[in-house]
Amino acid sequence: MTKEINSAPRGEQWNKEELLKKDQEKLWHHISPHNPNPVIAVSGEGSWVTDIDGNRFLDGMSGLWCVNVGHGREEIAEAAAEQMKTLAYFPLNQSHVPAIRLADKVSEWLQGDYRIFFSNSGSDANEVAFKIARQYHNQNGEPTRHKFISRHRAYHGNSMGALAATGQANRKIKYEPLGTGFQHVPPPYCYRCPFGKTYGECNIDCAQIYEDVINWEGAETVAGVILEPVITGGGVIVPPPEYLSKVREICNKYGVLLIVDEVICGFGRSGKNFGHQNYGVKPDIVAMAKGITSAYSPLSATAVRAELYESFKEPGKDNHFRHVNTFGGNPVSCAVALKNLEIIEEEKLVERAEYLGIQLRNKLDALLDHPNVGDIRTFGFMAGIEMVEDKITKQPAAPQKVAQVLTECKKRGLMMGKNSETVPQYENVLTLSPPFVTTDKELDFIVNALKEALSTLLVQSSTL
Repeated sequence: MTKEINSAPRGEQWNKEELLKKDQEKLWHHISPHNPNPVIAVSGEGSWVTDIDGNRFLDGMSGLWCVNVGHGREEIAEAAAEQMKTLAYFPLNQSHVPAIRLADKVSEWLQGDYRIFFSNSGSDANEVAFKIARQYHNQNGEPTRHKFISRHRAYHGNSMGALAATGQANRKIKYEPLGTGFQHVPPPYCYRCPFGKTYGECNIDCAQIYEDVINWEGAETVAGVILEPVITGGGVIVPPPEYLSKVREICNKYGVLLIVDEVICGFGRSGKNFGHQNYGVKPDIVAMAKGITSAYSPLSATAVRAELYESFKEPGKDNHFRHVNTFGGNPVSCAVALKNLEIIEEEKLVERAEYLGIQLRNKLDALLDHPNVGDIRTFGFMAGIEMVEDKITKQPAAPQKVAQVLTECKKRGLMMGKNSETVPQYENVLTLSPPFVTTDKELDFIVNALKEALSTLLVQSSTL
């Protein structure tokens, strides 16, 4: 880990002790136990962030899977400032130019004809998808369709409906009951197949189960299926290649809408514009956030096939979509998104993510020789390294071992993640999702830091 001179913005002086005191007195950290000594980040450039002490860390998670074009993009800041000076706010019960341009651009990236509804976050985008699906079926003469089928291990948001769709028990402790009408099926988890099968000798039961559940629930009650192309925060669980197309066929058969959550997989992370494009399917509804602005400003979107929108145009008091979001589609956020997508296109960062993902996979494969590495899963430029106590039994690694690897990585200047707050006893997957601007040299740094961190487990076991 290298050091840099700590420099506050002009006219501002930092006092770390005073800031830590105020942090403890006033700030409530996200999804974390009380932390008396958090990293206080003060700047970022490219794939790196610098803390208040001048320590630099490679941001191996792009923040929270979101800073795709890297930190410190002045051209994005300039686009935001220019829009603020021109028109900082206007609600989308009418319209404004950045929203129109961005809706057109998102539809182009989706390679289809979609209507775009803007919100603030991934949770918002999925909540909108659920409401649209229920209202669509109601106005299409099927008012009993209200249920949604999701997957265990999947994450779809923190709000009461999106959390109900989420298949992570630890996220729900002390918050239930949540939104009603959400059912869950086993994940397409070949390493720990819920059906006791081996890929190549199965009938893709993880996809076939949707048809069973639709029939068990009553097809006339099922509004939609929601899934990520790959379960990301739940452990980077990559499905068999034919899985998503099979789910699409089942949805078509029973008149069920397919909602694809692209909050993490979208905007290049998968090596394609969107994750589902790797599998050749067309969703009915697509939820997106994070990479749409590379986190430079809050924004999300729910894209709906144009044909579905027709029922919302019909005359009638309650036929329009009665949902509003004060800051959704804010002109500044839309301008930021447009500049972000322009950068991705001009610098060919989707193609760069695809290349980096292939290189990352090749470099990580050597870790499979480590006794505590049970499985390595990659999808585009993201990776999940599943840690175990024993390769044969696949017993999940003890939390202390996972924590040790993360701590040792941090000591070496690498911040990476794990599948936190998911399911009891299975928070054992290390995760990587670096910015698309990561260099080949930085990629080597990531892998070497991880190798060194894992080697400390071998040293520890040899001394016991």
